[in-house]
Amino acid sequence: MQLTRYTDYTLRTLIYLGLRPSQSATVSEISQAYDISRNHLVKVAHNLGQLGYIETTRGKSGGLTLTRDLESINCGEVVRQVEPNFALAECFDTANGGSCCIIPACKLIPVLARAEKAFMDVLNEYTLADVLANREELAPLLGVPLSN
Repeated sequence: MQLTRYTDYTLRTLIYLGLRPSQSATVSEISQAYDISRNHLVKVAHNLGQLGYIETTRGKSGGLTLTRDLESINCGEVVRQVEPNFALAECFDTANGGSCCIIPACKLIPVLARAEKAFMDVLNEYTLADVLANREELAPLLGVPLSN
């Protein structure tokens, strides 16, 4: 089971912004902090803005700012919204018709469905506030001055 890089970068962006929720940060700052592609982060930021998690402001003094409290950003919700196809196996990929010939009799399908549900249930238990419980340890690793 693996999240896409896009979902990983989405969660990392929220973590970075959550370290200083009252201040904005640029895509370049986040990209440098994590040493990841700025181009990927531009797409992530655009999507987070469309989903209502962040506000994006253009221009010299622009940047990204969280629009929601840390406690109201649920990790499971974020993953469900940004993960394009969380199919564990081909048979779960209903959008593409799952072409495995044993689908009608397969006993593995409910096992994998249960595992997927358990994975999402755990993510649903956590918010961005929970993930940032160790802010004092995270901030220096990303070169972020802490704010409230």
